[in-house]
Parts: sequence; structure tokens; C-alpha cells
Amino acid sequence: MNYIVFDLEFNQDITSLKEYYKDKSRFPFEIIQIGALKLDIDYKTIATFNHLIKPVIYTNIAGFITELTGITMKELEKEKSFPVVFKEFLDFIGQEECILCTWGTSDMKELYRNISYHQIDHKNVPDRYINIQPFTSLHVGISKKELLSLENAVSILDIPTTYKFHDALSDAYYTAEIFKKVYHPLILPNRYDPNFVPIKPRPKKITIDFYGLIKQFEKMYGREMNSEEQEMIKLAYKMGRTNQFAKTL
Repeated sequence: MNYIVFDLEFNQDITSLKEYYKDKSRFPFEIIQIGALKLDIDYKTIATFNHLIKPVIYTNIAGFITELTGITMKELEKEKSFPVVFKEFLDFIGQEECILCTWGTSDMKELYRNISYHQIDHKNVPDRYINIQPFTSLHVGISKKELLSLENAVSILDIPTTYKFHDALSDAYYTAEIFKKVYHPLILPNRYDPNFVPIKPRPKKITIDFYGLIKQFEKMYGREMNSEEQEMIKLAYKMGRTNQFAKTL
């Protein structure tokens, strides 16, 4: 059994989409680099994968993406397309049982969105994965809701920064090093379902206990509130809840 620790670099330059595309939300963050390490059952690196990808959705690289990653459009123009590189990535993963490992959930989500955009069958993609990020928070003694950046996690765990960040292969390497430090047998993989849509719970209906409110006023003033006073208290409470008289100090 192997672990495939992977990382992706994305681009999304909406201004370079053609004008007739109105629903821009249907376009994914386009993957422009895939980096991965294959670890064996003893967490030893047995293979690496690193490929840039020629974009087809966006014709430009956003400036901040180039600044962050160093990747330019000139570099990408000579690379292979996503379907070709993805096929090579599947070959790298191989037929042996494996678990995907990521830093955060966005890489799994955007991988499947890119697969869907290119109309590729995802049945050969392993669906078991471990998001290492929250387990790292627990490992260093904070809530798993307090998610650390990859850089901060590397620093806290005293992992030597041999390579630059925001390169897919380098970030996959750091994620693998973190995985080796924080993994324990109680960390079990989840199954990723690209069609899963979480159901938001309906907010609970809140009713106001006006009887208790009036009784509180009567206790404060040491007497019963007459019907006019009761109506004024109710009205004031309702008006206060609308924040219509709230002022910024």
C-alpha cells in the first residue's frame, strides 16, 4: 500500500476568458502544475512526479500567481495539456492500493473540477484521502479548526526549508515530511465524493418569552406592569432587535 502526497498550483484569470462566457463560476481554478511523492508503507519516498501544464481555460496567468509561483505563460505554452498530464499522473499512481494525501481540501476539490471540465472519467482516481492539515493542528496542541499554513507548520515542526514554497513538488515534499511527523494509526482516510453537496441545517426558530420579559420588568420596578406598559416594552424590544437605532461609536 502506498501514500500519494500531492500538491497543485492553480491559475484563474477571469479577465482572459472570452466575453461571451457569462457564468464564470462554472470554470475551475485551472491546474498549471502537479507535484507528488509516492511513499511506501514505511513512509519512504519511492518515486516523484512533477509536471507543468499548458492552460486552455485562461489565456493569461494572473500577475499574483506568477509572483507567488514564478510560473509564466511563456513556460506553460510549451507544456502538455491537462488530459495528457493527468493520464501520466494516473500512471505514476499505479494500480497498487493507495491513499491520497493533501494539505487542505481545495486540491481534491479542484482536481475533480478540472477532471470534470475536461470530461475525463474519474473512476480510476483513488477516492480515499487524508487531509493532513487539521491533524497537524491537533499534533501541535491547538484546535483542528485553527488551520496552520504549510509554511507555519514546517516552521513549528522544525522541518528544514530546503526548497521554495508555492512550487507543487516542493509543497508536496513538505506535506510528506509533516505527514511523517504527525501520522498515527488513528488517522483514517475519508472517501471523497465529488457529487456530495452538504445540507445546511435550517436555523432554529426563536420565539421570545414576553411573559418572562414582563415579569423581569415587574421584578425590577417592584410592581405590576399595566397593559399599556406591557405593549410599550414589547414594542421597544422588537425595535431594538432590528438595530434601526444602532449607532457606530
